[in-house]
Amino acid sequence: MAQSLSRLKESPSQTAGPYVHIGLTPNFGGIGGVYPTDLGATMLNDNAKGDHIGLRIRVLDGTGTPLRDALIEIWQADANGFYNSPAELRGDADPDFQGWGRQPTDMETGLCSFQTIKPGRVPYGDGRLMAPHISLWIVARGINIGLHTRLYFSDEAKANAEDPILARIEHKVRVPTLIAERQGDDYIFDVHLQGEKETVFFDS
Repeated sequence: MAQSLSRLKESPSQTAGPYVHIGLTPNFGGIGGVYPTDLGATMLNDNAKGDHIGLRIRVLDGTGTPLRDALIEIWQADANGFYNSPAELRGDADPDFQGWGRQPTDMETGLCSFQTIKPGRVPYGDGRLMAPHISLWIVARGINIGLHTRLYFSDEAKANAEDPILARIEHKVRVPTLIAERQGDDYIFDVHLQGEKETVFFDS
């Protein structure tokens, strides 16, 4: 006898919605006792080598309005260009630097903040050095498949000009959408989801 399939409904894992915060940042979402602090909230300690920087990120919709329920993960090399990963075979990464972070955007301002270090240059597949950069993964309500992009630094003009990834971007007018601007000790980066300033996104 055939069974009715009416009981098969879309599960919460198939949409971002509030489940992003419940599952990935429970303390931020008001659910205590799962972890002492949300995973990825702290990337380094005071002994981490390199230039310690603040990173402030906003995700903007087509009208320029910050998304207040987004979640951003970043991953990057340490100050010497090594990744904190078992797959890193070029050398030992800084043990005082995690190399990965996760933060939700503020529910009032839409701002997301990380304390990290400025990464070193890492080799491209053909051995050319890439410019210092940080990789971003972004999810929010309405973004069911995470978006991937990169963040480069405005005070690394020479390295940016040599970067093989930036050189491959067809519309050079969009390269500035990947550049974070320095303001004091912090870097400011806006991710534009739509419009003339739409950020360059990469295949996952």
